[in-house]
Amino acid sequence: MTRILVIAGEASGDLHGAGVVRELKRREPSVEIFGVGGDRMIAAGMDAIFHVRELAVMGFFEVVKHLPVLRAVERTLMAVVRGKKPDVVLLIDYPGFNLRFARKVRGTGTKIAYYISPQVWAWNPGRVRKMKGLIDRMLVILPFEERIYTEAGIDAAFVGHPLLEELTEPQERGAFCKRYDLDRDRPILGILPGSRKQEIERIFPAMLGAARVLASRHGIQPVVGVSSLLEFEFMKGFIRQGSPVRLLQNATYDIMKNSGVALVTSGTATLETGWFGTPMVVVYKTSWPTYLIGRMLVRLKNIGLVNIVAGARVVPELIQGGVNPARIAAEAEKFILDPGLHRKTASDLGIIRELLGTPGASGRVAAALLGMA
Repeated sequence: MTRILVIAGEASGDLHGAGVVRELKRREPSVEIFGVGGDRMIAAGMDAIFHVRELAVMGFFEVVKHLPVLRAVERTLMAVVRGKKPDVVLLIDYPGFNLRFARKVRGTGTKIAYYISPQVWAWNPGRVRKMKGLIDRMLVILPFEERIYTEAGIDAAFVGHPLLEELTEPQERGAFCKRYDLDRDRPILGILPGSRKQEIERIFPAMLGAARVLASRHGIQPVVGVSSLLEFEFMKGFIRQGSPVRLLQNATYDIMKNSGVALVTSGTATLETGWFGTPMVVVYKTSWPTYLIGRMLVRLKNIGLVNIVAGARVVPELIQGGVNPARIAAEAEKFILDPGLHRKTASDLGIIRELLGTPGASGRVAAALLGMA
């Protein structure tokens, strides 16, 4: 029987990991899959040792505070590796934890695959060389990553982006507005604040402030895509009584598709929103110590994944002090007031579809894992 240990430490990893689990089960029904994941991976057939909620933490100093828990998780998982002797360990994103864990697993002789590459090309290009001999196979989702790893002597393959198979067909505007009692004749402002409480607490209030400004000036309808990893009541706590903002769960892609403009926390959601050709304002805010350390490490001009993949600043980005209601509203307002800018940005975002490959990433990853096993 093939045994595979999978570690996904965040909501996006759970989403993409679920596709891989399903494909593994389809190709080899007897395969035993266990590890760290969320509700989606569990539903697909993985036995959870830990839930992603126990590992979801961001920022250098935030991780330090969370270290006792992370170390306990690491010790338990190493005991599982020694006891169950998996044929392959699949690490999904979450580099702070996963790269450290890979070093420990390496000593056991277990094969290691990495899906959704650590973005070392952004913050520490030299680290790519150090990963040689640590990872047996890199399964990358951005086209330029394959060359980076191959040139460093690491076996790498571009498998395509998993969001292509997870992008469900959104509702058309008429059906979307009818379902959520929205006025189809008024523009919609999509708000995608992220899936981690730390992100929400730092960024969501400023997004809501901008939404109030835009609703007052332009009659725009603000709708929030609430992550499945967040409690609905937690999100409701940020909404003022009488606010025009609507909270919607299980409608993220509908919101991305049908919004005239979106406010999006930096991350995969920017790429997904770009796939639908929706102009957006990318925002990012973390603790100041974390930000200052990040500035010393990150080597890129852009932080938004949509701009990184496009290779240009297609949509505006606001960071740290720029994440305030007035600045966010001003950037979003440009798309509302200038139809030409809106059309050009939507057109420029078309490159995202061209660069992300074809659907089937999960199947390619599953085939690679079973081949390694």
